[in-house]
Amino acid sequence: MEQKTTSILKTRLSEEDCQKLMAVNNSTLHQFIAEYVELCNPDEVFVSTDSAEDVQHIRQSAIREGGEKELAIKGHTVHFDGYWDQARDQKNTKFLLPKGVDLGPNILSVDKEKGLEEIRTILKNIMRGHRLYIQFFCLGPTNSEFSIPAVQLTDSSYVAHSQNLLYRLGYKEFKKLGDSGAFFKFVHSQGELEKGVSKNIDKRRVYIDIDKDIIYSVNTQYGGNTLGHKKLAMRLAINRASEECWLTEHMFLMGVHGPGGRVTYFTGAFPSLCGKTSTAMLEGETIVGDDIVYIREKGGQVRAVNVEKGIFGIIKGVNSKDDPIIWKAFQSTGEIIFSNVLVTENKEVCWIGKEGEVPKKGINHSGQWSPGKKDSQGNEIPPSHPNARFTLDMKLLGNLDPELDNPKGVVVSGIVYGGRDSDTWVPVEESFDWRHGVITKGASLESETTAAALGREGVRKFNPMANLVFLSISIGRYIENHLNFGAKLKPPPPVFSVNYFLKGAQGRFLNDVADKKVWLKWMELRSHKEVGAREAPTGLIPEYEDLKRLFKEVLNTAGGSANGKDYSKEDYIKQFTTRVPENLAKIDRIIKIYRTKVPDTPQIVFDMLEAQRQRLKEAREKYGDYISPDKF
Repeated sequence: MEQKTTSILKTRLSEEDCQKLMAVNNSTLHQFIAEYVELCNPDEVFVSTDSAEDVQHIRQSAIREGGEKELAIKGHTVHFDGYWDQARDQKNTKFLLPKGVDLGPNILSVDKEKGLEEIRTILKNIMRGHRLYIQFFCLGPTNSEFSIPAVQLTDSSYVAHSQNLLYRLGYKEFKKLGDSGAFFKFVHSQGELEKGVSKNIDKRRVYIDIDKDIIYSVNTQYGGNTLGHKKLAMRLAINRASEECWLTEHMFLMGVHGPGGRVTYFTGAFPSLCGKTSTAMLEGETIVGDDIVYIREKGGQVRAVNVEKGIFGIIKGVNSKDDPIIWKAFQSTGEIIFSNVLVTENKEVCWIGKEGEVPKKGINHSGQWSPGKKDSQGNEIPPSHPNARFTLDMKLLGNLDPELDNPKGVVVSGIVYGGRDSDTWVPVEESFDWRHGVITKGASLESETTAAALGREGVRKFNPMANLVFLSISIGRYIENHLNFGAKLKPPPPVFSVNYFLKGAQGRFLNDVADKKVWLKWMELRSHKEVGAREAPTGLIPEYEDLKRLFKEVLNTAGGSANGKDYSKEDYIKQFTTRVPENLAKIDRIIKIYRTKVPDTPQIVFDMLEAQRQRLKEAREKYGDYISPDKF
């Protein structure tokens, strides 16, 4: 086998690239690459090391091959995906499972033998006429027990360039790995191209083999389907974490700056377009990561690392007022890839929600564009896709936390769950304890759907820990892992919920966009037990006087006054009223889901939800359906 592998690599790779590969002493790696070079049959192969020359070569290739085009600001480029290739393809993202293995009705799968036969048939000769890029990465900081080495094969220079911005280079990590070291593996092909985009969307497939730690992605360019080390790798890591008693979570990781220069680290899980990145990017705080974390218990403490070093973020709504740090990066030189935005003849970019007038013409994912243009189904095409993205290395951000690459991670002092909820959750609330937080906040998380996933928008969806579509284990086992993890902690950090989307009787939001700064500062103080709280039936809510003070201290008026913002008692009551009917309805929905769709639900989930129901009913008997926080 080794002789055959060596023969293939020496035949198909240049002498220089073969030497790069052979410098990594891992026979499993060599066999994997040889197998897929033969199957996919690229015209040439480029092996990328950690060198600046190799990294720059990939960026230049993306421009030369047309996957990206240069923009007016130095370092900025734009990429367009095909019109029907603009989001994660959840329908065709499936696990390859052997007969007799079932992860539950919420997790899509295909028979492993049939799935492998199908994907290998699609992959056969798919890279003919293309160039294959082989890249090595480290998921998490280098030289860290948290981290996982990973290799990606792709024939898209755009994907390869994006990966270099998003992940720590790992060629040296692979050289240290040794022959027995395990790693994640990814095979991607954009397939046959038509006008520079994937043509055979009907054969778009994303298949996940958790037994072999391999992911296949074909006939797609969109980053959520092709950047293997993002949510695809997260699925592999969730499975590994479950086996090894740690956690892989869809969470930001940030430093919240408290009194006396104190920095307190929080993780937070939010479904797409629910405020996750905007929270992690708040002015005055520092960001460690905006998307995926590995979490381990060390000496009774929770420690976490950011899997990535960059951001693949939604650009819709980004503006100078609400997102000043990202906005500043957009105006500065440095490598940024914009995808599926509008490009003007001056090589400037526009997107939905960008301040200023929308250009009268330009080029976007639909081709030549002007206001009123419609697609083949009669839908008006906006200037940018609602799921348009930007990709950048976080070193371009002015609020980057110095602990980003700490191999030991940072100590987590609070965990936050938030979704889109117009009528139930209060703006911020602390759980009674770890189990209550995991079950009534994390495992009960709901949110409206967004354009980040194919399908309808505005539908309320059950999304435990904002991780449902990325799970590689059953929901019941996933919840059990969280409960067991918390049992090891001395003590566990507090668990909070936030809701930026609560509405009043007239359908108006009760939170201002900037209010999240205050909720975060309150959570920081609560994690150190420096402010009190009122005990509502669903958790611990802030005292009015504490919020009144924080609104004065944290928020400045539009004119930059140091007097902050006045926070009225009326606003406090509206925001923190316990809405009993809505909370009871939520409990009914969540219990029904767990009873009918999650056969391995731990009994404690039902016990905890029933206890919450009983507290709500008792409160209603005393105070009615809508209970002012002053009653508690």
